[in-house]
Amino acid sequence: MPPGPWKSCFWVGGLLLWLSVGSSGDAPPTPQPNCADFQSANLFEGTDLKVQFLLFVPSNPSCGQLVEGSSDLQNSGFNATLGTKLIIHGFRVLGTKPSWIDKFIRTLLLATNANVIAVDWIYGSTGVYFSAVKNVIKLSLEISLFLNKLLVLGVSESSIHIIGVSLGAHVGGMVGQLFGGQLGQITGLDPAGPEYTRASVEERLDAGDALFVEAIHTDTDSYSYLICDHMRAVHLYISALENSCPLMAFPCASYKAFLAGRCLDCFNPFLLSCPRIGLVEQGGVKIEPLPKEVKVYLLTTSSAPYCKGQQVPGVSPWPRLYTQSMLATLTLRAPASMLLKGESGCHTVHHSLVEFHLKELRNKDTNIEVTFLSSNVTSSSKITIPKQQRYGKGIIAHATPQCQINQVKFKFQSSNRVWKKDRTTIIGKFCTALLPVNDREKMVCLPEPVNLQASVTVSRDLNLACV
Repeated sequence: MPPGPWKSCFWVGGLLLWLSVGSSGDAPPTPQPNCADFQSANLFEGTDLKVQFLLFVPSNPSCGQLVEGSSDLQNSGFNATLGTKLIIHGFRVLGTKPSWIDKFIRTLLLATNANVIAVDWIYGSTGVYFSAVKNVIKLSLEISLFLNKLLVLGVSESSIHIIGVSLGAHVGGMVGQLFGGQLGQITGLDPAGPEYTRASVEERLDAGDALFVEAIHTDTDSYSYLICDHMRAVHLYISALENSCPLMAFPCASYKAFLAGRCLDCFNPFLLSCPRIGLVEQGGVKIEPLPKEVKVYLLTTSSAPYCKGQQVPGVSPWPRLYTQSMLATLTLRAPASMLLKGESGCHTVHHSLVEFHLKELRNKDTNIEVTFLSSNVTSSSKITIPKQQRYGKGIIAHATPQCQINQVKFKFQSSNRVWKKDRTTIIGKFCTALLPVNDREKMVCLPEPVNLQASVTVSRDLNLACV
């Protein structure tokens, strides 16, 4: 369908937000705003769309205003000079309001000065999943009609950012197509897989749907959507918005290759500008023109805020460790380039390359567990050295800067001989470097060789300079 405004439109009653004014003496009390909320449906009602558009503004992030026509928008506090964020939820099994939506809206408005519009299509997304899928086209058309009303008010296409969750990500993609790929950005949080893994580019979120498209997948390394936890990407994104974890990702061919330490920098194709999750413009990538599609990977913890390590016994509690981590795969797609800016944060996830160089070759694979310790936090990874090869490498994610890591532990894993204790010993050199590793000069090695016996933990002090 060609982009551009449509002549037809429809009207839904809007609620006016009364702005507070100062009062004194016998002045009448200030009218309080009427706040609209999401609808509720049940399994037998999930057929019609009954779409609502709820506007949230920075001055009142907890009060939604039901808007439909241009007059509603003009009287609601909508600011056409600001960017507009459109949130589209996905399939709702029980017809209830998404539990994450209120926090998402509040966090978004704290992170950026923008108009936030939540699309409530609870009725159309409830019941049988395949019925919700059939409603995607109709919903996309209704959202497109609404966005055309924003354009009439002076909103630019490039200032519109659609954030779609699960099935809502594909709705966002279809809306983007209706505008000829000229909307500013589409973020897909765990885009739904069922009915979409073999869909055409016209039916799903795709690179050409906006000036910049990012798809964030969690809990899978092969885009196996059926095992995805669709709430995980939402909470990961919220953490990024809160700036508690400005999460940096690294381009790589696969998750396995990333863990094996084969993707150490962002030079190819980003020329060292590693992408980040959040409201960083163009994902923090600073090259022009942008590549069409790139898969990037990062490690997190399994729970918010996704950037902490494991508690050391006897020390104050911390969230779970990285070996029980979540994979977040961020696919960046961009058919057109724009001005790019970076962003900095106070707390972040650090990724370090770890290498172990054997003194002598072995006729079997060598597996070594490497653990970083810093005051009350530990982070671990496994290095596998293939047989008849000299060295192996891996990636460790840690919450503290590398210079605050004061000790490293090694455990040469046993060959699992049941009838006889494994007394195999190996000798090697250990080296590490903070990612991105742009040259080998960043590698720091322990001054003395490390002697390891199977199943025995060995510790070494680690003294690294702060950069």
